[in-house]
Amino acid sequence: MNPSPLTIIDRGPDWAVIDKPAGLLSVPGKGDEPAKRDCVPARLRLMIPDALGPLVVHRLDMDTSGLLVLGLTPHAQRALSAQFEARTVSKRYIALVDGVPTRDAGEIRLPIRPDIDNRPWQIVDGLRGRDSITRWQLLAIEVDRARLSMQPLTGRAHQLRLHAAVSHAQGGLGCCIVGDVLYGSNYRGPAPDDRGTLAPAPRLMLHAAELSFDDPTTGRRITCSSPAPF
Repeated sequence: MNPSPLTIIDRGPDWAVIDKPAGLLSVPGKGDEPAKRDCVPARLRLMIPDALGPLVVHRLDMDTSGLLVLGLTPHAQRALSAQFEARTVSKRYIALVDGVPTRDAGEIRLPIRPDIDNRPWQIVDGLRGRDSITRWQLLAIEVDRARLSMQPLTGRAHQLRLHAAVSHAQGGLGCCIVGDVLYGSNYRGPAPDDRGTLAPAPRLMLHAAELSFDDPTTGRRITCSSPAPF
């Protein structure tokens, strides 16, 4: 394990908000290799050895950077998890997308589910998919790309990546996130040949920039921010 410490953005007696770098797992991976054990909880445990946690509350994709809150006690983990379940936690991401949206802002609502034949992809499924909602706003146009603010109101796997990649005609944004190795540019559908091509980038250009939740002990509203590193 590389013991390089995480950046702790804010913390209370029983919780901590960290800034996860792209490429680091949110939870341990499957297998016993050191690379699979190197993850956010393992690194935070080295920094706060007297905590009863850290206990995972939510996750970011390995290739996504940004803010994560972890419980340092079982009570805090349960209370924070209940807030995510009740959708009282506010999250905002910054994304750089390949292309320019046809509007300045909007809301995407799609029924999505895992593609059981092609994991880890997610697909749109009007019959068996679960509702997923994202509000987005155009922040800037950077030549042939656009910088967006994306606010997920639900927390489905790959939600922002799929909402960006699905065509405008199908209810998505029609502009994939730059550096997305799963959905890529010109994404069309669930078949392996429809995945699109990778927009050149050193990483997935998606960053969890803002996170707001209620302190599990005091009830005080906590808001943390982290500027996008791209």
